[in-house]
Amino acid sequence: MIRKKIDIKITFNCNNKCDFCAQGAKRTFIERKTKSEVIKALKDGIKSQANSVVFTGGEPTLHPDLIELIKEAKRLKYEYIQLQTNGRTLSDMSFLKKIKSAGANEISPALHGSKPEIHDKLTNADNSFNQTIKGIINSKKLGLYVLTNTVITSLNYKDLPQIAKLLTYLKVDQFQFAFVHIIGTAWEKREWIVPKKSKVMPYLKKALDIGISKGIKCYTEAIPYCFMKGYEECVAEKIIPDGPVVDAEVFVENYGEYRRNEGKLKHKKCKKCVYFKICEGPWREYPEIFGWDEFKPVITK
Repeated sequence: MIRKKIDIKITFNCNNKCDFCAQGAKRTFIERKTKSEVIKALKDGIKSQANSVVFTGGEPTLHPDLIELIKEAKRLKYEYIQLQTNGRTLSDMSFLKKIKSAGANEISPALHGSKPEIHDKLTNADNSFNQTIKGIINSKKLGLYVLTNTVITSLNYKDLPQIAKLLTYLKVDQFQFAFVHIIGTAWEKREWIVPKKSKVMPYLKKALDIGISKGIKCYTEAIPYCFMKGYEECVAEKIIPDGPVVDAEVFVENYGEYRRNEGKLKHKKCKKCVYFKICEGPWREYPEIFGWDEFKPVITK
């Protein structure tokens, strides 16, 4: 079945304080959405024919009405109910059982290092690595679909193969490496948090090879096709479902269109590339920092 999803940011509160957080300081001035606001968004999603909902934030598991909201999503017959989470609260198996019982069937935890020294440094939260790993293990034990996300930064790009080895060991169902979106806190720390894509690629491809060899679905995000020779099937933008995003005070009707037309950017030389029509280019802030020299149009496949 083709997915159409609605992405609802139910709170910007978070128990991590990641150096690359795209939400920036929203936690300090934007109140969490009320139960009635989220239920309205869920109903609007059904009206727009969404069959998948992603509860995100911030950290959605910190919302006091989360269980009731998951139940409502199930009542409204969403086929896929996903939590996009840092995974820390899922280290509590009793809480995770409530989440599953309510109707959630997908967990998307974020892992940013293969060891605490890297992950905890990026999240600025002691013991976050151990809790996230426990959350992944618990989710697999309960038979939930686990698709992880790793944000590629200057501090962890050399660690990507080790992260992939750890994720395959944990038997996750899918993993994704997303190049840092240079907004929010990441923009404030752009001078050191953003690596050059050309430096990332040897490590990223080794990591993808590890997932592919184990038969695990693995993808990249915000890495244009000209960097992905031989790994074109790993470009996540091909499979990310379109649909609305309910943000703070903003409602984006189709985030896919927003991402392609406003969030990302292509250079005039990209028109020569055989992937021009399907490639989205990098986040538009990236060439502001590094320019376009790394990007080489693919003339033939």
